[in-house]
Amino acid sequence: MPEADVVYSDVKFTRANTNAGGSQQKGGSKLKSERVALVVLSALLAAAVIALGVTSYKNSQTLERLQKLTAEHEAVKSNLTAQLHHERPCNTVQQTCPQPPAVKNESCPICEEGWEQHGGKCYNFSTNRSSWNNSRVECQQQGGDLVKIDSREEQTFLELKLRDKMNEPEDKFWIGLTDSKEEGTWLWADGSPLNTSLSFWSSIEPDNWTEEDPDGEDCARMGEKSGAHDLKCWFDKSCKKPHRSICEKPAETGNWFMKCSSV
Repeated sequence: MPEADVVYSDVKFTRANTNAGGSQQKGGSKLKSERVALVVLSALLAAAVIALGVTSYKNSQTLERLQKLTAEHEAVKSNLTAQLHHERPCNTVQQTCPQPPAVKNESCPICEEGWEQHGGKCYNFSTNRSSWNNSRVECQQQGGDLVKIDSREEQTFLELKLRDKMNEPEDKFWIGLTDSKEEGTWLWADGSPLNTSLSFWSSIEPDNWTEEDPDGEDCARMGEKSGAHDLKCWFDKSCKKPHRSICEKPAETGNWFMKCSSV
């Protein structure tokens, strides 16, 4: 072959090899970048999965605690509801009488209109606000007295009732308990001493705080609008403070047909 052709062929072959080597380098660099990006993306995804798992675990614990509290509340509520349903059907005398008992001559506890029957007693939750002494007089004028709490079951009944009747945390109700005769000696309105095993004072109560009234706090009130307090919702307060009150008197025992059929 002529010399000029040989030289041109060598040059063309050399350039072709050079271009192929550059393409391989560029391809390798691109592949390396893609691998790094994939590793970073995988790390971010793993971190997100871990964070999601931690958050999910915390949420499940919170939900479990909430479900436990809800179950406890429902158990107390169901208990009281069952007890209320177990009461005789003719628990109040109203304009529209309840269904008669299965046995025609069966007797049952009956309360007049405006009073609520529970455990053989009638309760009236006052809408008037007055001092402890005036509240007691109003109860006596209706044939009763300020409530005397004799059992944990009665305390449970009253606490749940007041939660529905209170408008705000300080909208509490007088009960028939006072130490006005001797400081620290708590007596019920009928003169009987408080059974300390059946007392439901809240936290550090009674504290006989004198900032509001120099005479101290010699009368008891009760009620918590919300929250779990293990029935401990008694507070001492100045007897002069106006509050609503809980009146109590024994339920009448009578025949449904005699009491209700004539209403």
